[in-house]
Amino acid sequence: MADEGVPKAKIAIFISGTGTNMAALLYASRLQGAAYEIVLIASNQPDAEGLDLAQLEGIPTFAHSHKGHSREDHDTAMDAAVREAGAQYIVLAGYMRILSDAFVERWAGRIINIHPSLLPKYKGLDTYARAIAAGASHAGASVHIVTPELDAGEVLAQAPVAIAPDDTPQTLAARVKIAEHQLYPRAVADYVSRGNDPDALYAKVAELALALPETHAKDSHGSPGFRVGTEKSGRFFAHFSIKHHGSPHIGVLVKTGGLDEVEGLADTQPDTYFKPAYYGASGWVGVILNRPDVDWDHVGEWLARSWRNAAPAKLTKLLDAADQF
Repeated sequence: MADEGVPKAKIAIFISGTGTNMAALLYASRLQGAAYEIVLIASNQPDAEGLDLAQLEGIPTFAHSHKGHSREDHDTAMDAAVREAGAQYIVLAGYMRILSDAFVERWAGRIINIHPSLLPKYKGLDTYARAIAAGASHAGASVHIVTPELDAGEVLAQAPVAIAPDDTPQTLAARVKIAEHQLYPRAVADYVSRGNDPDALYAKVAELALALPETHAKDSHGSPGFRVGTEKSGRFFAHFSIKHHGSPHIGVLVKTGGLDEVEGLADTQPDTYFKPAYYGASGWVGVILNRPDVDWDHVGEWLARSWRNAAPAKLTKLLDAADQF
């Protein structure tokens, strides 16, 4: 459930048919406290039944047949529609097309799919028949992040469904579909809310910060921070900030070259940086983390730069020497 005052994540849903999972996602988005809103329903089939429901419910739609187009050209058209709608995530709900690697990489970490098996078992097609033939006790559904490798991304949530002795692929599919409708909205909501979860964001920052040489975590004025050097004489190179002093941002504060750089970054890229209270005047800039398009490689680069500003010269020289090999 979304916190009051936190903007809802904007999602686009891709469908190819009736869109029953789309409907489950749509009506869940109308509940009080929903973490996301649907800004577009897009399809590769202009006559997909799910588009009719979307239009009835007042959701913008986009249809572009894949016939007569290369996979890359079709994906480019879909990508343009999603971006024009302002979507931050793409959710696949019965979308019967394999996305190109280039498309997946452009939306890395922001495409979600539901697959009718308990991954990593039974990737690909005919999952119900394969589970029955294997004598499995359970089938089910898995919500996962889409990667270039088919059905191989991080599994976000699963719902097991028992297999009856007399099940056919059709009877089993009917029960798994019910489970999907319960699972998918919750898993999508949980995932898109990660960007507003201080614990999840802190864990990622800590992973990056503590991977740097001779670092440790230490609170500063009641807030988490990271130092380089010994416990007794170490210096802070990063602070984790959770909406301090009325700021709407969850961010990591890192050291810049000075106040001019801080103000330049905050003025020219306000969606990425902010000038933190008190720290900003001393040359610290805040990198905003509670946004859907965080580039964690970029955050890591800032942490490394700030670490160098704080680390003893002897330590940075040793690191530079090691980098030569």
